[in-house]
Parts: sequence; structure tokens; C-alpha cells
Amino acid sequence: MLPKNIALCLAVVLAVFAIAACSGAEQPQYDTGASSGADIPVTVPALSEKAQAGETAFNANCALCHGPNAAGTGLGPPLVHKIYEPGHHQDFSFRNAVQNGVQAHHWQFGNMPPAPQVAEDDIERIICYVRELQRANGIFDDERGLAAC
Repeated sequence: MLPKNIALCLAVVLAVFAIAACSGAEQPQYDTGASSGADIPVTVPALSEKAQAGETAFNANCALCHGPNAAGTGLGPPLVHKIYEPGHHQDFSFRNAVQNGVQAHHWQFGNMPPAPQVAEDDIERIICYVRELQRANGIFDDERGLAAC
């Protein structure tokens, strides 16, 4: 039989694990590395006309949180990251995030609110911009990833 103080400590530790397991917080599915990614340089390719327009819209609406060239900041994650490759976060995911917001699930930045000021045409341009950045930075190499462009 365990002494009372050891049994009490064990009970407290088990209770803490049980509370943590039942908290509903999702654990990241990927190794996200640095907290923001802003220290990771992003290669900017020669952008298509649509992606250039997307860059302008991105800078006006998204860069405050997602950083210049979608490299991330202390307020939001980098979008030039393997988490956001087209096979895991399809273009629909970006549209949905802008239009409806999204609950935090890969990062610890909190929920993203909707951005109703972003016009639908600009959303498509922003997606094209992000996809061209991703492709230039080795996130994907498949032409299908550029469907928005």
C-alpha cells in the first residue's frame, strides 16, 4: 500500500492529465517549428498578373497578421508552410476562413475572425498569390495546386 502523501500526489497528477485530455484542445498535426515562421525567408517568384493583384489585396487585408509574403507574424501563422499545402488545405479552406473565420487548430494564435471586407474576387486573387508563393518555396510542385490562378 502507498503512503498517503504519495497516493495523494499520484491522484493529483492523474487528475491533471485527465483534465488536459478532456479539454477538447486539438494538438497540432504537424511540427510547426517556430511560433510564427516570420524568421523564415520566403522566396518571391515572378508573379502572374492575378497573383500580383492578390499580393495587393493580401497586403491590404491579411499581412498585418500573416506577415509580408505570408511569412507569418506574432499575430498569425505563415501561409507559406507545409500545413497549408493544397492537399491539406484546399482553396475552399482559404475561402471559408476569410468568409466565416476559422477556429485555431494547428497554431496557438487563437481563432481567425471572418474578414467580410474582402471581396470575393480578391479572395481568389489572394489564394493565387499564396499558392504561387507556396510553389516557389517548395510547398508543392503539382500544377493542380495553382487551380486558383
